[in-house]
Amino acid sequence: MPVFPEEPEISESIPGPGVPGPRASDAQARRAPATGGATTAVPSAAGGAPVQVPGPRPAPRPTQPRSTAARADRPGPSPKPSPKPGPPRPAPRPASVEVRHVPAVEAEALDRADETVDQLLDAGREPGTVLVLTVGAAHPWQQHELSFGEERYWAQLAEGGDVFYADAELTRPVRRPVVVLAVNGGPADRAAAAYAKALQHAETLLVICGGTDPSTTGAPLAAAGAAAPRRLPA
Repeated sequence: MPVFPEEPEISESIPGPGVPGPRASDAQARRAPATGGATTAVPSAAGGAPVQVPGPRPAPRPTQPRSTAARADRPGPSPKPSPKPGPPRPAPRPASVEVRHVPAVEAEALDRADETVDQLLDAGREPGTVLVLTVGAAHPWQQHELSFGEERYWAQLAEGGDVFYADAELTRPVRRPVVVLAVNGGPADRAAAAYAKALQHAETLLVICGGTDPSTTGAPLAAAGAAAPRRLPA
């Protein structure tokens, strides 16, 4: 009986001719995740349902910085209109001038005026703050200063360092804190005009020596803004 040689046992792990064997790249392809946001199905080694492997997260979109520059076409705030100039404010009215009256007859008016000046200087008044006006004859000191010429006389007024003596009809724009008016003559209407004229030269105090009490004929003084006259003893 013929003996046949045994056929070699074929192992199942060795593929037959014409069947390609597994490659290492195939295993890497199964493990490599797919790109993009979708998941990739990888067959399970146990032969069950495929395992879903998520892909990589998409990179966040770059945020563009918000422009802080103002748009050229956007109008800016309109400038505020400048305030319209209002009507000019009236100049402040000077305080009322105090008026005092020293009773005296015409012959004694100059003496009362000199005594008033001495009292003012003794009280601390500076000589350059006192102006003495006469309604009648010129004061002896005025006549003395005029003896040196009118130029020297008016220069003394400009210097303002001493008591100045002048006529009640003084037309120069002179203002001093204290004015002493000596009513030593002249008609009554001239004395009334001298009251108001002397008040224009006084800043704080007007002392009237002689004449009629201004409280009885004080219409010019009231119109000029003088305070109520106060009578002083002779």
